[in-house]
Amino acid sequence: MPVAEEHQDHTEALGLRRMTPAQQLRAGRLPRRLVQLFVGLTLFGLSMAMLIRAGLGMIPWDVLHFGLARHLPLSFGVIVILLSVVVLLLWIPLREMPGLGTVANALWVGVAADLSLALLPELTRLPAQVGLMAGGIVLNAVATGLYIGAQLGPGPRDGLMTGLPRVIPLSLRTIRTGIEVVVVLLGWLLGGVVGVGTVLFAISIGPLTQFFLPHLVIRLPEGPGTPEDQPPQVAI
Repeated sequence: MPVAEEHQDHTEALGLRRMTPAQQLRAGRLPRRLVQLFVGLTLFGLSMAMLIRAGLGMIPWDVLHFGLARHLPLSFGVIVILLSVVVLLLWIPLREMPGLGTVANALWVGVAADLSLALLPELTRLPAQVGLMAGGIVLNAVATGLYIGAQLGPGPRDGLMTGLPRVIPLSLRTIRTGIEVVVVLLGWLLGGVVGVGTVLFAISIGPLTQFFLPHLVIRLPEGPGTPEDQPPQVAI
């Protein structure tokens, strides 16, 4: 079975619907989905801050965010927001359609990260650092399951990674790995922190998200599907 078809079958088995942005808003249970989306995005920003404060390695994209923040008169969260907007612009030639959750992700995660960084102290004792790192990785998986389970659109980076296989003859996994290697390398060159936390996140976030996601998907009433070229909402 082709990778794309296998991926689609898996998301449909989880209860994730293929929907246009308009259909996402009309699909039902919107108040609960909006609350879950906001909680998930807030926890996502918190998990980013937890790995930063642990000091043992950042989320791959955050290596780049942090590296840029060291050279620009902007906060980490503002960098996250600006880079999310840049990534969204790359959706245009890929014919991706952002949903409400996509826009909320781009605008709110950076705010939540900055607020969390202001509240969390930097840790210096290794046991506390390891605990915060592990907690941040698990929380990130839960947060990802929450915002994807709300079925209001993928995050900017998720959409980029699912859209590129339509124009580049490579598997989603290969493209995802290639993008993350590039952003980690660029971020490291700019002063971002790469460490054991970066590696553990990379190898564990997929299995952890797949564990939590089935319990967090909000089941929607049966309704019309979407065009075949509309990407599913997935955790990658």
